[in-house]
Amino acid sequence: MSVLVIIEHDRGNLSTASLEALAAARTLDSDVHGLTLGAAADAVAPTLAAHGAGTVHQVHDPLLDDFGPEAWGEAVVQAVRTLSPTSVLACGTDRGNEVLAQAAARLDLPMVANCTTIDTSGDAWDVTRVRWGGSLLERCTLTAPVKLVSMAHHTFEPSESPAAGTVASLTVDLDPSLARTMVTERVERAAGVTLGTAPLVVGGGRGVGSAEGFAPLEELAGELGGVVGCSRAVTNNGWRNHTDQVGQTGTRIAPDLYIACGISGAIQHWVGAMASRTILAINTDPEANMVTKADYAVIGDLHKVVPAITAEVRRRRGAA
Repeated sequence: MSVLVIIEHDRGNLSTASLEALAAARTLDSDVHGLTLGAAADAVAPTLAAHGAGTVHQVHDPLLDDFGPEAWGEAVVQAVRTLSPTSVLACGTDRGNEVLAQAAARLDLPMVANCTTIDTSGDAWDVTRVRWGGSLLERCTLTAPVKLVSMAHHTFEPSESPAAGTVASLTVDLDPSLARTMVTERVERAAGVTLGTAPLVVGGGRGVGSAEGFAPLEELAGELGGVVGCSRAVTNNGWRNHTDQVGQTGTRIAPDLYIACGISGAIQHWVGAMASRTILAINTDPEANMVTKADYAVIGDLHKVVPAITAEVRRRRGAA
């Protein structure tokens, strides 16, 4: 076996990030295997097969009923020792990086996070990875008997490539002490959509001006089926709860579209938002960091621009 992909899921709900990792794995080797942790993930095996997993290894243990980085990391370690892959991949989400880091520490192996390209032509891999909140692309050489790599979120598009998807059970022995770090509480958003998993996020910064100023952002998010996030300055001012904060000390997001309204784009916020597929910045300052880094920008007053966007969305829906 060559490439083992850690499959990310939340109580059986498959993350599309795992399909990105499978797409990346197929560029490295034709022999791709998936690793699911917890019985709740058993049902995703057909989807993994459709995206190139020749074998899906299923691990069952009571400590894997919900997410715990130590338990997941140790399960990966035991899978590596049993299956002897030449490389282990995950997507560079918070969870993917955390689990892979746990495994790397326990295996005493190096790990390279948030890679964009990998050259496997030699014994050592030539890797390009994202550093410093996306402001730097670093080239490095990875030499290890088992190479542990996470791919930067949204670097690869999920694509189907049907494989056998043979299901195999894998037994692990997890110490009860690994349960000391486990998910014990979740904050659910409207319709069960969380800030971290929403396909669209409308973010507001200091430029929104007040807690009441978020009403138009809520309206736009509602029209587009998204959720509202905010910067740290907003939570510091008491305008929004910390659970809404996007950033290094908040939630890291990876939506298809992030609309950043009145956000200057400090590095801490950018780190939390950089995995977004597309970023639209709305700001009066054309030199704001968020504006210069965004894919698209509207230079203007968000209090005029946001309602105008909402009105246009409604107009087009009415005309359809």
